[in-house]
Amino acid sequence: MWLILAFFSAALLGCYDSLKKKALSGNAVIPVLFLNTLFCSFIFLPFIILSSATHILDGSVFFAPQGGWEVQKYILLKSCIVLSSWIFGYFAMKHLPLTIVGPINATRPVMVLIGALLVYGERLNVYQWIGVLLAVMSFYLLSLSGKKEGINFAHNRWIAFLVIAAILGAISGLYDKYLLASPENGGVGLNRMTVQCWCNIYQAFMMGAMLLLLWYPLRKNTTPFRWSWYIVGVSLFLSAADFVYFYALSLPGAMISIVSMVRRGSVIVSFLFGAFVFHERNLKAKAFDLLLVLLGMIFLYFGSR
Repeated sequence: MWLILAFFSAALLGCYDSLKKKALSGNAVIPVLFLNTLFCSFIFLPFIILSSATHILDGSVFFAPQGGWEVQKYILLKSCIVLSSWIFGYFAMKHLPLTIVGPINATRPVMVLIGALLVYGERLNVYQWIGVLLAVMSFYLLSLSGKKEGINFAHNRWIAFLVIAAILGAISGLYDKYLLASPENGGVGLNRMTVQCWCNIYQAFMMGAMLLLLWYPLRKNTTPFRWSWYIVGVSLFLSAADFVYFYALSLPGAMISIVSMVRRGSVIVSFLFGAFVFHERNLKAKAFDLLLVLLGMIFLYFGSR
């Protein structure tokens, strides 16, 4: 059951990326991201209220104990890292083909692995090194595919934004390891649902400030905002993907390494959307690049067992 849920979560994540592309097409990035964080915070707020005011969620995977400033200060930093990644990623998603964005985003586990090597002093085994080399090779081949569409990886602003978003996402993953690990293992020992819920709340407030201070005064000189129901879909699919992910991990026998690897398969869904909905080009070459990324993820999985 938990494996089926892992595949379902991957499908939801792929739809999330695809709807995000739709919501951003010809639209202002900052208002779209603000509304996404706002809707997500509305979805997660009931879990905070029910956890603090009732005993309904006690003992469940959705229980979110609050904690004081000693807990919230860590989550606030996490929110800043994630939101920074999202800002760069949303701008990149708006201006780049989905069939390029997806495979590059799928290499984030490689960046996390390299970060763990540098920060935590972890050593990579042969399988993990093969996974890293395959990811590097796929990035190079993607750059060749991009050139055919007039996208020069070395000088394109949006590729730089996408890489920065991926690096910040990897930093967030490393920080998660510190936040969620028990104090006995050198971590903080925070509740996973607490981190998830409060991150969304903080991000909504930060994006609201950015909207009012940076975008609104200059709105007439930038891309205008237009309402789209795809914006609601982005929030719903992201929240649903996370709910299914958490529930899958709560089931007996669930293995986080397998669930995490399966979730990377979301890139297949977004790639198919790019091919059949957005009618993007150079699909054969990009499909081979994607295959290398997925093969690299499989090697990373076997290397982490």
